[in-house]
Amino acid sequence: MNFSIQSLYNWYRNLLRNPKYRWWVIIGTLAYLISPIDIAPDFIPVVGQIDDVLILSLLVSEVSALVIDGWRASKGNVDTETNNTPEDSTSSANTIDVDAVSVK
Repeated sequence: MNFSIQSLYNWYRNLLRNPKYRWWVIIGTLAYLISPIDIAPDFIPVVGQIDDVLILSLLVSEVSALVIDGWRASKGNVDTETNNTPEDSTSSANTIDVDAVSVK
């Protein structure tokens, strides 16, 4: 099993971007932040707060990106099919996000 912080971040981000699970992830993250059960318990002076700060910053950054994308879409500033702003419309390159799976 290959585990990395990047794969955990991608998993969390993809869950937040899925409308079916979005509210569950937000509620679960907030419950984790107020829960006394943590990866690093809060009674440990510095280490206990680091995981909470990292998770909170991840939640805030991803939710704010979702809000900004929604605002742009409602204003008509984003082409929802290519996710390009009008300034990017002259670009011929499109980015495709692909998850690779190895078969053993």
